[in-house]
Amino acid sequence: IGSSMVFPMLIVCFLFSHLALCKGRIVRVPKSPLIRVEGTETVIPCNVTDYDGPSEQNFDWEFSQGTDFVRIVSTWDLSFTSQQYQKRVDDKEIVLRRSSNNAVELLIRNIQPVDQGEYKCITPSTDATVQGNYDATVQVKVIADGLTVRGSKARSSISRKLSEGDSFELYCSASTTSSEHTHLQVTWELKNGTAWEEILSLTHEGKFWSSPEYEERYLSGEVRLDTVGNDTYRLSVSQALPMDGGNYRCLVSEWVKGADSSWQKIQEKNVEVASVVVQQTALDVLITTSNMSVTERDSLDLTCNITTDRNGIFQAEVTWYFSQSPDTTLLDAKVLLSVDHDSLVSDSSLISLSYMDSKSYRMLVRDVGVDESGYYFCRAAVWAPQNNRGWHKVVEKTSSPVNVVVTTLELDYQVFLSASKMPTFSDDPTELECRITNVQNTEANTRFTVSWYYRMLLLSDDVATDQLLATMDADWTLTVGNRSRQRTQNGEIIFFKQAMDIFSLRIQSTSEADKGDYYCVVSAWRRHHNNSWVKSKDVTSIPVRVFWENQDYTLTVEAVKLKPFFVAGHTFEMTCKVSSQNIKTPRYSVLITAEKSLTGQSNLNGTTRIISLNQDSVVRLEDWTDQARVDGVVLEKVRENEFRYRMYQTQISDAGLYRCVVTAWSPGGGGMWREAVNGFSNPIQIDFHTSGPVFNVSVHSDYPTIYQGELADLLCIVTIEGAALEPDDLAFDVSWFAVHSFALDRPPVLLASLDRQGIVSQARRNWSSDVSLERISPMEFRLRVHGSEDQDFGNHYCSVTPWVRSATGVWQREPEIKSKPIFISVKMDVLNALKYPLLIGIGLATIIGLLSCLIGYCSSQWCCKKEVQETRRERRRLMSMEMD
Repeated sequence: IGSSMVFPMLIVCFLFSHLALCKGRIVRVPKSPLIRVEGTETVIPCNVTDYDGPSEQNFDWEFSQGTDFVRIVSTWDLSFTSQQYQKRVDDKEIVLRRSSNNAVELLIRNIQPVDQGEYKCITPSTDATVQGNYDATVQVKVIADGLTVRGSKARSSISRKLSEGDSFELYCSASTTSSEHTHLQVTWELKNGTAWEEILSLTHEGKFWSSPEYEERYLSGEVRLDTVGNDTYRLSVSQALPMDGGNYRCLVSEWVKGADSSWQKIQEKNVEVASVVVQQTALDVLITTSNMSVTERDSLDLTCNITTDRNGIFQAEVTWYFSQSPDTTLLDAKVLLSVDHDSLVSDSSLISLSYMDSKSYRMLVRDVGVDESGYYFCRAAVWAPQNNRGWHKVVEKTSSPVNVVVTTLELDYQVFLSASKMPTFSDDPTELECRITNVQNTEANTRFTVSWYYRMLLLSDDVATDQLLATMDADWTLTVGNRSRQRTQNGEIIFFKQAMDIFSLRIQSTSEADKGDYYCVVSAWRRHHNNSWVKSKDVTSIPVRVFWENQDYTLTVEAVKLKPFFVAGHTFEMTCKVSSQNIKTPRYSVLITAEKSLTGQSNLNGTTRIISLNQDSVVRLEDWTDQARVDGVVLEKVRENEFRYRMYQTQISDAGLYRCVVTAWSPGGGGMWREAVNGFSNPIQIDFHTSGPVFNVSVHSDYPTIYQGELADLLCIVTIEGAALEPDDLAFDVSWFAVHSFALDRPPVLLASLDRQGIVSQARRNWSSDVSLERISPMEFRLRVHGSEDQDFGNHYCSVTPWVRSATGVWQREPEIKSKPIFISVKMDVLNALKYPLLIGIGLATIIGLLSCLIGYCSSQWCCKKEVQETRRERRRLMSMEMD
C-alpha cells in the first residue's frame, strides 16, 4: 500500500475499533452503597442490555466481604450455590426472582450484619464477540434497627366514644437512633372497613399531604397533624363525623438518601393508637299541621317542631321554604324566612317567625294570595360550640311538605261582542266593541284586559285555527300578533279602549282576507300583596262574523288596428279600449305582448313582453332589447279607459300577434293600490306579404387536420336563393362558435364575432393560441386560429344574421341561420417535439464521455504512477515482498 493511503486507513481502523468498544453488553445494578436495616427484606435488582443471542438471559450472583467471591444463586445452574448459602436458599430466605427476560431481583429476607459486603451480578456470554461488561458490583451496608414507634397512652385512650360534632386528639411517638442520616415519615391511617385508608402524612421531606377524602377538611382546619416536642405527632379532629369512627394507627417509615441522590425507604413500622366510636345525633323535624285550605286574604299559621337527642349546649337553626311541587330541591325552592343559631330572624312585613318554646317555631303569613298555594316545609339544623369559641353544624334535616290551598271568591262577569260598523263592500271600515256586563264580586284591586282573536272561514268541515290579533297585559301593554302586526304599524288596524268596560277593534279598510269570525277574551287580574298582578279569570265572547256578498269584477278589453294594411318600414298603430264593472274608482295598467314565431326572446308560454304602462302612468320597456330601436315603441294613455300603442319602422321580424293585457286596480288601505282583475284583448296580427331572398350558410376548410402550432383556416360562405340583391343592400352579423368535443354534447363557446358595421369582437381565451376574423368578400368570412393547440380541436360552425335594406331605405333583419359544424383535429408533431431533446442528449453524452477519458488519462499519468526497483532473484528462493 502506498504511503499516501496508510494514514487514512489508520483513521478508519481507529474509528471502527472505537465504535466496537462503545457498543456491547451492559450489566447494571444500583449505585453503591445500598443502606439496609437489620432484619428487613432487601431487594437488589440487576438487568442487562445491548446483548446478542436469545432474548432471555441468565444471571449468577456472588458475594464477597473483601476477599474472594462466594457463589449465592444462579438462574440456570442449580448446582451453582456454594455450601455456605445452600440452606438459606433452600429455606427461601434468599430468592432469585426474574422480573423480565433481561432483569432479575435478588431477594434477601431478614438481612443480617453478616450479609454486609459486595454483591456481584454476572451474565454468561451469548454474544458473537466479546464486547461491553458482563458483571456489575454493588456495595450493601447493613445498619442496626434504631426506629421506635409507640402510641402515647398518657394522652389518648385505647377506646373512645364521641358524639357527632365533638372533637378528639390522638398522639403517636416516633424516634430513631440510626447511625446513618435518616428521615422519618409519619402517616395517620383509619380502618372502618376491611382496609386501612390514609388520612394525613408528614413526609420525610417535611411536607404535609392529605388524602383526597380529607383534603377539604384539612384545608378548612377540621383535621390537622401537628408535632408536639421532638418525637410526638398529634392528629386533631375538631368536628367528628360518623365517617370518623374506626381504628386509628400511626405508620412510621424511615428514609435515607441513596448514592443517586434519590430517597429510599429502608424500613416501616406501625402501632394502633385508638378505637373511636362516633354516635350520630338524632334529629326529627315535623310540621304540626297537615294539609290545609285557607281563604284568600286570611292568615296562614304553621308550626315547626324539633326533636333531638343532643345533650349539652346546642342551638337550632330553622328555615322555612315554599315550592309549587313537593319534589322540589332546596336550590329550587323559595326561602320565606329563617332564624340562625345566633337567634337572628330574617322576616318581612307580611311573614313573621316566633318561638312557641325552645323546640317549636311558628311562621305566620298574613294576607295570603292565590299564588301562595303550594307546599311549605321547614329545615332545621343543630349547631354545637367548638373549642375555638366558634360553632359547627352537627346535623340537619328537612320536614315533610304540607300542601296549602288558597281559595278565592269567584269573580263573575259576562262579555258581549257587537259590530258598531259592518262592511257592505270591500274597503269599507269595520268596528267591533267588546263590552263587560253583569260584574259581581269585584274588588278595588281588580283590573280587566282584553285579547282579540280571528278565525278564518272555511268552505269544508275543517276546523280553522284561531289567530291572535292583539292582547293586553295586566299593565295594559298591547302586544300585537303576527297576523296584524304590519297593518297595525301602518295604522290600518286600531285597538283602543273606549271606557273601563268597553274595548274596540277598528279595521280602516276591510279586505277579502279580513272575512271571518272575530271574538274577544276579557281577563280579570288581581293585585297581590307583593304588588304583582295575577290573572284570576278569562271569559270569552260569542263570535261575530264579518262578511259581505261579493260582486264579480268584469273587465273587457278591445284592441283595434288603426291602419288596415302597411308594409315593412311603416308605423304600426293600435288602440286598446277598456271597460269594467263592480270596481270602485278603477285605474288600469297596460302591457303590450307579442307572439312571434321567429323571435328567440320568449318566455315559457311563447309570449314576449314589449312595453308596459302602470296605474300611475309610468312607462317601462320590458323585453324590448333592440338597441337600434330603443325609441321605436311608444305606449300612451289617450283617455281614462283608452290606450294607444305605436311601433315605428317595422321590420319583417316584427311579424306576429299583438295583444293588450290590462289589469284593473282599486284603492286599498293605507293609500295602496289593490289588484282587482286582469283582462286580455283580441289579437292584432302584423303580416308582411313579401317574397324576400332565402339565405344559406356553410363552412369549409382545406385542411381540417393540422399540427400543433400551425394555422387553422376556416371559411363561412353565405349564398342567396331567389331575387338578386345589390351588395350595398346586404349586411351580415357573423359569429364563430366551437364545441370542444367529438360529439356535440357540450355547450358552444364563442370564438369571435363581426357585426354588420365591420366591428370585430374576440372572446377571452385561456390558452396561448389566437384567433382572427375578417371579411374576404361580400359573402365570405374567414376565421383563422394562429398557433393551434390541443384545446382548439372540436366542431366549429358559424352563425349569420342577414340584414336587407328595403326600398324605403330601412334595414330589415332576417332570421338567424347556422351552418353545419366541421370538425378540426389538432395533432402533435413528434419529430419536431423530439428533435431538440435528442440533440441536447447526444451533445451532453459526448461531452461527458470526453471528460471521463481525460480524467482517466490524467489519473494514470500522475495519480497512479509508481516506480519499482527490480532486483535479481536467485532460484529456489522466496519471492520478494514487492511481488508478494
